[in-house]
Amino acid sequence: MKKLSALLIVTMLNALHAYGSDITAFQSLVRRIIPEFENHIEARIIPAEKDKADFFTLSTQERKVIIQANNANSLAVGLNHYLKYYCHTVVSWFHDETMNMPEVLPELPHPITIKARVKERFFLNYCTFGYTMPWWGWQQWEHFIDWMAMNGINMPLAITGQESIWYKVWQQLGLDDKTIRSYFVGPAHLPWHRMINVDRWGGPLPMSWLKDQENLQKKIVQRERELNMRPILPAFSGHVPMDIKKVYPQAKITQIEPWDGFKDEYAPCFLDPMDPLFKKIQRTFLQIQNKTYGTDHIYGIDLFNEITPPSYDSQYLARVARQIFRTLQSVDKKAVWLQMGWLFYYNRKNWNDERMKAYLNANPADRQIILDYFCERKEVWRDTQRFFDTPFIWCYLGNFGGNTFLTGNPHDLNKRIEASLKEAGDKVCGIGATLEGLDCNPYIYEYVFEKAWDFPEHKDVDNWTKHLADERTGIVDEQARQTYSDLINVVYNSTSTSWHAGCLNQRPSVNRIKKGKKAARLTYDTNRLQAVAERLVEIKDISERHKFDVVNITRQWLSNRFDEILLAFVNELEGKRRFAVLKNYEDCMLELINDLDRLLATQPAFLLGKWIKDAKSKAENQEEETYYEQNARNLLTTWGDKGSPLNDYANRSWAGLTKNYYGTRWQMFFNEVNKVVLNGKPFDENEQKAFENIVSKFEYLWWKQCIGTFDAEPQGDPVTISKQLIQKYKQP
Repeated sequence: MKKLSALLIVTMLNALHAYGSDITAFQSLVRRIIPEFENHIEARIIPAEKDKADFFTLSTQERKVIIQANNANSLAVGLNHYLKYYCHTVVSWFHDETMNMPEVLPELPHPITIKARVKERFFLNYCTFGYTMPWWGWQQWEHFIDWMAMNGINMPLAITGQESIWYKVWQQLGLDDKTIRSYFVGPAHLPWHRMINVDRWGGPLPMSWLKDQENLQKKIVQRERELNMRPILPAFSGHVPMDIKKVYPQAKITQIEPWDGFKDEYAPCFLDPMDPLFKKIQRTFLQIQNKTYGTDHIYGIDLFNEITPPSYDSQYLARVARQIFRTLQSVDKKAVWLQMGWLFYYNRKNWNDERMKAYLNANPADRQIILDYFCERKEVWRDTQRFFDTPFIWCYLGNFGGNTFLTGNPHDLNKRIEASLKEAGDKVCGIGATLEGLDCNPYIYEYVFEKAWDFPEHKDVDNWTKHLADERTGIVDEQARQTYSDLINVVYNSTSTSWHAGCLNQRPSVNRIKKGKKAARLTYDTNRLQAVAERLVEIKDISERHKFDVVNITRQWLSNRFDEILLAFVNELEGKRRFAVLKNYEDCMLELINDLDRLLATQPAFLLGKWIKDAKSKAENQEEETYYEQNARNLLTTWGDKGSPLNDYANRSWAGLTKNYYGTRWQMFFNEVNKVVLNGKPFDENEQKAFENIVSKFEYLWWKQCIGTFDAEPQGDPVTISKQLIQKYKQP
């Protein structure tokens, strides 16, 4: 009896400590987000019943907002709900965007209780760590982790700093410093090294980078755990340096075919999981990583992502999956294997049912989680018997390459998510988002994560849109609500695709231009977007979010107008070829590019200069500054070397990039057209090829020689400039 009483006391003390830690973590979040109201927000922990859903309760008592919840993460969701739906404000995922709070916290008319509909809320993508996060410091990460907590995310991908672990592993296995750091790729390209796509491009990686990222990752995972998240850390997938063969000559290593246009010298190598060395590397990596970063027992291992496995034989695939999981279990008995379902969408022809079933059913279903990666386009679970009864997370992708293009479809997302939660049963264990880059459509992702909770507002998209207008403008205004309703219902009705951009951001090509709207994949009339922009600039300007939206909508409209003028230019070029008419179109388009750049310069989120400044801030000397800047420019432009199939994949409408890079390409294109027209000749395929030879040299030199310098701080008033440009370029 005494032993039982002592055990009970210890259990109670541990629980009280955990509850206190949750409250402390939440209070710190409040202090960071709204310090002026720190003493007006009271948190209370109410333990959830075993296996019951996360929840929070909101009420007001004696001018205080009372948030009761089962942990710090649920408390954060409760705070976010209160800020959005009662204070008409929102915490942005953009670190630089400030909030506008009311002078007095509004009272709730009655208490409300909201429960989570799914256990897991996943966020991020390997690619996000390249297209958005490679240059982030702790200040940006700290804010972003708060945003994730407030949006209920409890399962974030956490792959920062893994190269420092691999450095120690490869050293222990006999490789030297230069060999190891040359095996890695440049910082912005590291996601594709981690996914076994490319080696050595942009290396060697500086030692200062390894140390910086290890220190940063320690802070990231500590804060995420404080806010009840379980960070997804990596494990060994079989990716090895070819030089390991010199130390272990008997190892069964296969060099994989080059990925997406990279030369043979950059092709990665794969160690057969059946080889005894595989288990040794797995154990060494996990022991060092777990000692450095800790573990929550969920490991991301992604095999054969956009690459061909050594064999598609079903028995081989099952054997590989089984062996990899055994190596995980040999180190961590609680291990759960999480993997992207992208390969099952991207390469569905080769990953047929027989192969997929053998691969997934090789291990216990309850020790696996699949991310159904691109559900707004294709819900793979529907065609695969719910991944052959493997738990999965329904994911919205929404962005490729960090492209800045208005896209998303809340009405369709609502239908798909509701149907999946109803029809997939207990195999859909969560909702997530797998965006490649933080883009210009943040509220679409916030909507997806609201669907993970039993919020009354998200059940009707039109009703949610009214609240969206309130939080984006900071006021309750019927004109604003109608404007945002038109924006959501007219413009946000499409699914993102790769290279999602208008012609302005793409290398000039007559054939592409002739496709007209298809080039930009527009699903609406640009005149209707113009009407939204015209009304948006007339709304009372009281919030930073409204300013961002004004620029964002006007930016998209100007890009669409560029395409329309360009199409008229091409029609003239292939028709009468009147030089004066062509020159008039040319002057108009070049002026529009400069004006668009001026508009973009008003927002921190649209500044090339900030991206470059953040990259250079990682440097310890001038040589490293140049190295980081080259890598930062390379990813946004040619992506790889000259002639890369990924050229412009990461295009985006940013100040500096628009005028200095895209604008220069268009000026070069017009120069070539003018020469041909003045000589009385058509601009044919041969002329196009000649131009592309010229422009590819410029593209290469632009990132290699770091051409141009750019402001890292916003300039000008966004609403004033937007009004001017709408008036200047609008259709009568």
